[in-house]
Amino acid sequence: MAFRLDSVVPWGRNMEEYKLMFQLDDRDMSKKFAGFGDGPACFNYEMTERNGNVTSFDLIYQFSREDIEKRIEEVRITVMQQMRENMDNYVWKNIKNLVELESTRMSAMKKFLADYEKGKAEGRYVFHELPDKLPYEEDHFDIGLSSHFLLMYTALGYDFHIASMTEMLRVCKEIRVFPIVDLDANKTDLIKNVIDYFSKDYKVEIVKTEYEFQKGDNKLLMIRK
Repeated sequence: MAFRLDSVVPWGRNMEEYKLMFQLDDRDMSKKFAGFGDGPACFNYEMTERNGNVTSFDLIYQFSREDIEKRIEEVRITVMQQMRENMDNYVWKNIKNLVELESTRMSAMKKFLADYEKGKAEGRYVFHELPDKLPYEEDHFDIGLSSHFLLMYTALGYDFHIASMTEMLRVCKEIRVFPIVDLDANKTDLIKNVIDYFSKDYKVEIVKTEYEFQKGDNKLLMIRK
């Protein structure tokens, strides 16, 4: 079945959030990044403005700027209503309230949209679906990032997550996955099994982060060669 944009809920995060989620320090920021499932985040744009090096991969990059912008507007009200109904499930620290949340998310996505066509032309936004093989040699990137995708969507199954992270580790010297809970912020057998699998051949570490928005979403998985 063809991938449909109307099945996606685009919700972008900014560079400061990426730095907190992925524990990126000043040394990291000078490295070559691959972002998997970046969607409408503006990490790529903001890093490029600072002469950083980021290539983002996502299925939604097959669509036009206009189509993505339309989808963002379609889901914005619904997402904010869901947030309003579930406020007790979130930590209102880095983001203080619903007004700030909507402003932060929409600002990030507007920056992404403004950069999207230029970024595609420059090869910074690449249409790709994990776990398909990427057109890069081994260790092409220093750090691979996955925000709110891998480990979170348990319905995709164990084999999908293993194959996806294996391909990420082929082209990246290390990968960082945030968070390590499911959509309801629960620990799962999938996470334990994935960690057990990669611990055989890689250095695997769980790190507590300075970023927690959904309660319980405050740990990061790092896998290094």
